[in-house]
Amino acid sequence: MKNFQELGVSAEIIKAIQELGYEHPMPVQEEVVPYLLGENNDVVALAQTGTGKTAAFGLPIIQKVNVDFNSPQSLVLCPTRELCLQIADDLHNYSKYIKGLKVLPVYGGSSIESQIRSLKRGVHIIVATPGRLLDLMKRGTVSLSTIQNVVMDEADEMLNMGFTESINAILADVPKNRNTLLFSATMSPEVARIAKKYLQNPKEITIGRKNESTANVNHVAYKVHAKDKYAALKRIADFNPKIYGIIFCRTRRETQEIADLLVKDGYSADSLHGDLSQIQRDAVMQKFRVKSVQLLVATDVAARGLDVDDLSHVINYGLPDDAESYTHRTGRTGRAGKTGTAIAIMNLREKSKQREIERIIGKKFEEGKLPTGEEICGKQIIKVIDDIEKVKVNEEEIEHFLPEIYRKLDWLTKEDVIKRMVSIEFNRFLEYYQGRKDIENAQDGDRRDRDRSDRGDRGDRNDRSRNRREEGSRSPRQADAGYSRLFINLGKTDNFYPSELIELLNKNTSKRVDLGRIDLMRNFSFFEVEEREARMVLDSLNNKSWGDRKIVVELAGDDSNKSSSRKRPDRENRERRPKNKYGKSNR
Repeated sequence: MKNFQELGVSAEIIKAIQELGYEHPMPVQEEVVPYLLGENNDVVALAQTGTGKTAAFGLPIIQKVNVDFNSPQSLVLCPTRELCLQIADDLHNYSKYIKGLKVLPVYGGSSIESQIRSLKRGVHIIVATPGRLLDLMKRGTVSLSTIQNVVMDEADEMLNMGFTESINAILADVPKNRNTLLFSATMSPEVARIAKKYLQNPKEITIGRKNESTANVNHVAYKVHAKDKYAALKRIADFNPKIYGIIFCRTRRETQEIADLLVKDGYSADSLHGDLSQIQRDAVMQKFRVKSVQLLVATDVAARGLDVDDLSHVINYGLPDDAESYTHRTGRTGRAGKTGTAIAIMNLREKSKQREIERIIGKKFEEGKLPTGEEICGKQIIKVIDDIEKVKVNEEEIEHFLPEIYRKLDWLTKEDVIKRMVSIEFNRFLEYYQGRKDIENAQDGDRRDRDRSDRGDRGDRNDRSRNRREEGSRSPRQADAGYSRLFINLGKTDNFYPSELIELLNKNTSKRVDLGRIDLMRNFSFFEVEEREARMVLDSLNNKSWGDRKIVVELAGDDSNKSSSRKRPDRENRERRPKNKYGKSNR
């Protein structure tokens, strides 16, 4: 194994990084550092977050700075404010013993005037988010004509966030005879195109396999019905009392809702999403970094560039639409030789996403089985005992309180005291899980439903005509007074439950809709809304999509809607023909 001196790193930088605990170069540093110390060496480096990338490009660009030339010489572009600040802080630390070297982070969300003043005083390395840097360029307050090295960190993330045009405008102002380094976790087609456009005969360096998730990460999938997702999340958190992780949600709204529920249920949690101000985001991140918050609930966009060590878990509250986003999420755990766990709480409709992710990461998901209430209680009681064993006792501070404590507890045996001490923390788990049904795997539940259905079909095969007549003779349910009853072509087989109906209404209607009775069927459902809201709901939901299905909502044929009944057969009285795999009725 080489040392940093053999890579060509200067004595001043080695002294600084040794104080930071750097002993031997990581693989990406061994590959990149000596190459970047040369001239006209463009690099495409494929490496996961947490593999030592910042030092890999940071040490060479610091060493190549001419501190006597008080103009920008290196530019580092990154997707988010958090990553911008983190990189700038690392570069400051690496250059601790290089007198006069100036690093400036340039990002949105802070005073542009102070950044302009710093630029006028002179800087050597600019670390910037594309949007703010482009703003400064348009104002004529920064010149990139002296830039010799350009680094694009997390290039795939910048492209996913829509910075392509900004990057084009920025690089158009940078001299063509520069060194360019492009770092990316995955070699997506977009990254390949930008590399071809801006890099000249680049050397491709791959740490691990292309598009591979961290080798030290276990990938576990829990397949549950949609109505059980939050309960499944609670069980996962309860079964891992020392969990320190990020829960990824799809939308800002879902992120806040899940965080609120977790806090309400007594968990150490907070949210991170685009609706928070910069001050709020900074406060949340600080609490999470010092581990006063165990669970951070975040959107992909808000968490981009987020770099936190020692995460034990990354939890996907549903799989992302873009399979490659999964590699970014899970790359935040299992770092520095440690193992981590990536969990997906998913439903059966996400199987195609699962297969695509498995193809990209080169691994199969382990099929997880959610812990029972008894197993969770066992874990929690051991955690309480561990806490009692490890608690620090301040003998001198409590000494004068002990006589009164002993007097109060004198009537209890040692066993009684232990039981009460353990129960202080343990009771809430015992009360929650006692008598509560375990959550079944969605595949197991569906298999049992099919078995019951098959048995019923065999038993009633000779009576189908009679069953159809009975089905047709049932009178439809009447809507409650003041309400209209609506049909929707989504049911339990679509993982469509009351929470999904409420989410669908909230997402597509301009105001709150008061729901009445909800009747969920296997392939379709009925729900009631106030009569005055019925037309608005029909107009709002029709032709919208649920996954890959087009939504159909109609007035159900009841006594309050006889005109509608005459126009079409009653949905509740009409037999639903089975559908083939293309969603068309079998004739």
